[in-house]
Amino acid sequence: MTIEIDRPYSLTGAQIEAFRRDGFVRLKNVFDEATLDHFGSEITRLTIQRSTETKPLEERTTYEKAFLQVMNLWEKGGRAREFVFGKRLAALAADLLEVEGVRLYHDQSLYKEPGGGITPAHADQFYWPLSSDRAITAWVPLQPVSAAMGPLAFYAGSQRIPPGRGLAISDDSEREITEAMERQGLMICDAPFDKGEVSFHLGWTFHRAGANRSAMPRSVMTVIFIDRDMRLAEPGNDFQRLDRTQWCPGVAVGDIIDSVKNPVLFERPAR
Repeated sequence: MTIEIDRPYSLTGAQIEAFRRDGFVRLKNVFDEATLDHFGSEITRLTIQRSTETKPLEERTTYEKAFLQVMNLWEKGGRAREFVFGKRLAALAADLLEVEGVRLYHDQSLYKEPGGGITPAHADQFYWPLSSDRAITAWVPLQPVSAAMGPLAFYAGSQRIPPGRGLAISDDSEREITEAMERQGLMICDAPFDKGEVSFHLGWTFHRAGANRSAMPRSVMTVIFIDRDMRLAEPGNDFQRLDRTQWCPGVAVGDIIDSVKNPVLFERPAR
């Protein structure tokens, strides 16, 4: 069995250029089946164990129906920490952001139950008090994701579109962002994911996911990376104020986000 989370994954110039243009990229064979099975079983177990959602699906809000979510599994140690701290994802994040190094912002496991609802259109950076757009999410499905399971879908080029950036995930964001993207003529990319395929998207790239119409859960691990030199911005809404407290403890506005929760996970060798 091969367990590979640290070996480099070589990007092509075309892939980097596609990421600059579209605000996202999908990469095949980032992890092999043995690696995903090794880490995925533990990540899924922890997610189910630690989820605080107890209401049946029919009693939940649109956001609550989207998925069970648990943050910062890395703090539990073991396989979850190993996976989040793996060099392969972190180096890919630095290469795509075109920065000298990246820190962890936080991780988040997402478990869309059979019958789970849509993930409404949104941009992640609405929630983040960050001073620049050099923030990226690695979306790692722990199994193949068919069209029926609700693969993550991106509006290509939407990282440059301001309308919708002030909306939290909701029925309103789904409606208003979808309409804004259609007015701009932006294509949505919603193809299924193969096992081992990973996507990366910028914090301002609009994305959504369909409902899980299959009989199988859709289990995903995400890791959010920020530029090593990212500074904390003045929070612009209540969600960002909460994020500042949760993910950047003790960091003052204007300072580099260098708290105990934001370790550097990859740096290029000194030249």
